[in-house]
Amino acid sequence: MSDSPLAAQLADEQRRRRQLSELKLERPAETRVITVSNQKGGVGKTTSTVNLAAALADHGFNVLVIDIDPQGNASTALGVPHSAETDSIYDVLIDDLSFADVVADCPDVERLSVVPATIHLAGAEIELVSLVAREQRLQRALEEYQRYRETEGLDRLDYVFIDCPPSLGLLTVNAFVAAKEVLIPIQCEYYALEGLSQLLNNIRMIQKHLNPVLRVSTILLTMYDARTNLAAQVVDEVKDHFPNEVLEAKIPRSVRIAEAPSYQQSVISYDRSSTGALAYLEAAAEIVRRS
Repeated sequence: MSDSPLAAQLADEQRRRRQLSELKLERPAETRVITVSNQKGGVGKTTSTVNLAAALADHGFNVLVIDIDPQGNASTALGVPHSAETDSIYDVLIDDLSFADVVADCPDVERLSVVPATIHLAGAEIELVSLVAREQRLQRALEEYQRYRETEGLDRLDYVFIDCPPSLGLLTVNAFVAAKEVLIPIQCEYYALEGLSQLLNNIRMIQKHLNPVLRVSTILLTMYDARTNLAAQVVDEVKDHFPNEVLEAKIPRSVRIAEAPSYQQSVISYDRSSTGALAYLEAAAEIVRRS
């Protein structure tokens, strides 16, 4: 029995948990602002935003999630109200409300707060067109909020994650301008790299015209199934294209990860003992060590 695949898996997870518990993770020298983007749908973009943020908060860091996807899935998954009447990122971008007026604490994760999205954001692409400094509105609001926290004696934010819509419109441009880093989730499936060249072209265009310090810092492989040859092939292919950016931690296909949002929780809160939670805690630690 001790040689069974299940026993081997349990032993491996136990070893990985022990390694995690022994890690000494240091705060970044300054706030790291990371935009999570991939215009291809269904790659685990929002899932990764939510769970990496929760994992980093679990590791002891101060984390903010900015939801600029009109669907508001990140807000839902973190248990933050975002009905149409809620003050949200829409009011920040369009009506110059400050983050301090709209930010909400995640109810079950300490040190994690959220700027929620509401359905009003669906019209923001059109409304932004006529506004002054339309590409820099998120960046300016975030910088103002960081100054506000300092003035109020609040702890500095260590990590900010911006969850984008699966498109390359003005909302995503605002996210790219506000960040220094881009994290791209890529699913371990056929056509994994399809459409990525367009995203990279857009990032280069932002670098050239609006934000020269922006860079793709992290590639996260999602929906990984170690039992299939295809997953191994995709990993090799992605590493060929991004040898320095791919995290060693891979996010497995997981029922627990899929179930957690329906309970308005991250997988870290929903089932900390699951393989999916372990994978996100490992990925988060790797992001910290790469800073």
